[in-house]
Amino acid sequence: MTRPTRLALLPVALAVCLAFPTLARAGVNEDILNELKALKSRVAELEKKLEAQNAKIAETPQGMTVEQQQDFNRITVKTEALEDSRDALGFKGLKISGYMDPTFIYNQRQDRAGFQFLNRVDDDGYNYDNSYFGAAVIDFTKETDGGSRWRLTLAPNRGVGSVFDGNSPVHEASVSIPLTDLQTRFIAGQIPDWSGYEYLQPTLNKLITHNLLFDFTLPTAYTGAGLEVTRGKWLTKVMLANVNASKRGAGETSPGVAYRVDYAKGEFQGFGFAGVHGKAANFRPLDDDGNVTINPISTLDYSAKDTRIDLFELDAYFIRGDWTVQGQVSLGRQANAAITSDVSTGDLRDAQWWGLSALAAYKFQPRLEGTVRADYINNRKNGGGLLGYTGADERNGLGPDATLACDSTLAGGGVEGCEHGINRSALTFGLSYLYNLNTTFKFEYRFDHASGPVFLDVKDGSYKKNNQLIGASVLVSF
Repeated sequence: MTRPTRLALLPVALAVCLAFPTLARAGVNEDILNELKALKSRVAELEKKLEAQNAKIAETPQGMTVEQQQDFNRITVKTEALEDSRDALGFKGLKISGYMDPTFIYNQRQDRAGFQFLNRVDDDGYNYDNSYFGAAVIDFTKETDGGSRWRLTLAPNRGVGSVFDGNSPVHEASVSIPLTDLQTRFIAGQIPDWSGYEYLQPTLNKLITHNLLFDFTLPTAYTGAGLEVTRGKWLTKVMLANVNASKRGAGETSPGVAYRVDYAKGEFQGFGFAGVHGKAANFRPLDDDGNVTINPISTLDYSAKDTRIDLFELDAYFIRGDWTVQGQVSLGRQANAAITSDVSTGDLRDAQWWGLSALAAYKFQPRLEGTVRADYINNRKNGGGLLGYTGADERNGLGPDATLACDSTLAGGGVEGCEHGINRSALTFGLSYLYNLNTTFKFEYRFDHASGPVFLDVKDGSYKKNNQLIGASVLVSF
């Protein structure tokens, strides 16, 4: 081949040489792009998994595994089912509580010692050695979503229903309905008396027996309707109600007005006052069989079984640390309810009285508390007579001097001393021990005194000026 020919082929050779590297680079770039696409797809897939995992973690409470979350979900479902069942059965807002307090009582003048538990009040009447202790009580309270409250307390043989009715096991049956707000309420039903510093139920009472004012000068219960108003530190309750009666009899048309006002001065102290004005049962014109008696020289209509009552009391408390101090002053009257009649006309006269009670308690230890209480009732007017106690009472120590054989019809025919009733006092010492949160043991010694011989000593038939009582009880509540 000639030289020119070789020179002509040189560009062709150079072009071929240059072409091969370009083709090589093109193949490499395509592989890299494919790998990048695959990597990008993998990253996208991992991002989706990460997002899903983050979402699951966000739904799961912090620190819980998936299995724990599943258990938690099952518990949630069961809880919601229980709540639905509770609401359907009416248990929402329902509280059940109660107590029992078997009690041992020794009464010196009655020559009696033994246990008292669920005994009937109407077997021998209401007495200071046989009041509301020795009971088995169950209490149901229900509050609706709207704030209405419903309460039923059952106390067979030992509640207020047993005292003024004789057969009713109902101690309280009441409703409380909010009006303009939760602090302004309409109340109605059968409600135990709210007077005085001492409560009826033994769970709130430091001693076993009650003070003289509680037993003999205060109403038992109210049946009616009224208002309960709370304004700051003030609490006011007022009712238009039957006093000591669940139903009025024929010819009885005048209910009573009962009220109570409380003021909480601070964290440790406060005071309150209560009153009742209207008509209540008067047993003075009745004989032992409940029949109306007629005094031939009296101009009064003895057929009236209800007469006017006016009662008022003021009480206060101070509770701080180991100390509790409480006190009460009461006064009252009931028309035509005095024990003795006017000696010249035979007419019934008004019963009038006033009294004091004070209590002090100190905790020697967190579980052990000692209590002392002193009571006094001045009952000299018109032969004596207290609310519901319109005749001489040789068990409770009420009435004129029992040794004078006073005739209640005509003030003993003018016998000196029958015009005046006997003043009463009592001094009580007690210990209570909180065995556990639900059990309290109580012990009490009580000395009752009268200004004249009115306590019957059943052993020899004589009358004494004093009496002694020893009590013990175990109180279990829930």
